[in-house]
Amino acid sequence: MPTKIQVRDQSEGERCEQLFDGLAGSEVGDTIEVVADRDIDPQLVRYQLEHARSLEWEYAHPDAEPRELAVTVGEPLEDESLATIDVRDLKPQRRHEALLEIFDDLAAGEGFILVNDHDPKPLYHELKSLHGDVIEWDYASQGGGEWRVEVVKTGDSEPTDEDIVTRYDVREIPKQERHPTIHHRYGMIPRGGTMELVAPHEPRPLQREFRQQYGDAFTWEVVESEPGRCRVQITKTAHTEEAADSDTADDTVSATPSDDESIEITEELDVKDLPPAQRHEQIFEAYAELDIGTGFILVNDHDPKPLYHQFEAEAGPEFRWTYRRRDPGEFRVLIGKAESPIDGSADDETEAPF
Repeated sequence: MPTKIQVRDQSEGERCEQLFDGLAGSEVGDTIEVVADRDIDPQLVRYQLEHARSLEWEYAHPDAEPRELAVTVGEPLEDESLATIDVRDLKPQRRHEALLEIFDDLAAGEGFILVNDHDPKPLYHELKSLHGDVIEWDYASQGGGEWRVEVVKTGDSEPTDEDIVTRYDVREIPKQERHPTIHHRYGMIPRGGTMELVAPHEPRPLQREFRQQYGDAFTWEVVESEPGRCRVQITKTAHTEEAADSDTADDTVSATPSDDESIEITEELDVKDLPPAQRHEQIFEAYAELDIGTGFILVNDHDPKPLYHQFEAEAGPEFRWTYRRRDPGEFRVLIGKAESPIDGSADDETEAPF
C-alpha cells in the first residue's frame, strides 16, 4: 500500500522536512500519496537537486483543493543530471507560479528539465525579464505534445519587487512575439495582480488592445518614462469573464474579427474532463485537421484565452476565434479556419510598435 503524507497547514520548513523524510526511506518504484494545501512542485524539485534522486508526480486534478498527488521514486540521478518537472497536469496559472518559485530558489549552477505540452518560450522571456542574463535555456526536444527544455541558473540575481507578479522587458523580445506573450501571461495573473512592462516608449497600441479585449477590468500606470525606456504597470482589477459579463456586447463577441457565419461546424470538442496536457493536444490536433471554411466548438470549464494567444502566435491569418458562451464553469468557443485574412489595425501603422 502506498505511503501517505499529509502536509496541509504546515510552514515551508515543516512541509519540506516531512516530504524529505517520507521520501528518504523509499526505493525505486515506490509511490507516495501526498495531500497538501498548495502545489509542492518547488519542494519536489529541491529534493531531486539535494538528494540526486529522480521523481515523477501527477496531480489528481489540475485545480482541485486540497492538492492531491502521487509521487513515484525513480533512479538515482547521474552526475550533472538535472531535476525534472513535468507541468502538463497543471493549469497554466499554476505552471507559471510553480516555475517562477523554482527558479527563484535555484543557486547559481543549478537547473531543471521542464516538460511541457507546448513551447514554453513565454516563460523564457519572463525569467530573463525578472532575473536578467542568468538563464541558460536549451531545447532537448520539441513538438509532438512534449517539449523538454533544460533550464539552468548561471548566476545570482536580484530579488524582484514583491508587488509585481511578473515583468517583461519587451525590448528583449522579438516584435512578433511581444503582444502574444504579454496577453498569454496577463490572462493567468490573479485579480489584483500587477504586470510590469519595460518598453522603448509607452506601448499605446497594446493599451488599445487591452481596452478592446478587457474593457475596464485593468488599470494602466506609467511609473517611469525617459528616452528609450518606459515602465508601465498593468493591474488586473477584475477577471476577464467578469469584465465580459459587465460588457454590453452579446455572447458572440470575438477575440478577433470573425466571419464565423461562413464557417461550417464539424464537431463539438468538450475537454472539461480531461487533464490540461490532453486538452491542448486534442485541441491542436482538431485544429490541424480542419479544412478552410470549417471549425469546431470548444467546450471548456474556464476561459481558454491563453490558448487563443498561443494560436494567434503560431497559426496563420486563417485562424478564427469567437466566444459563443461565457458562463461560470462552461465556456464555448468557435475555433475555425476562414479564407479571408484579418485586416490589421490602421492605428498601428501610425504609431511605432514597441
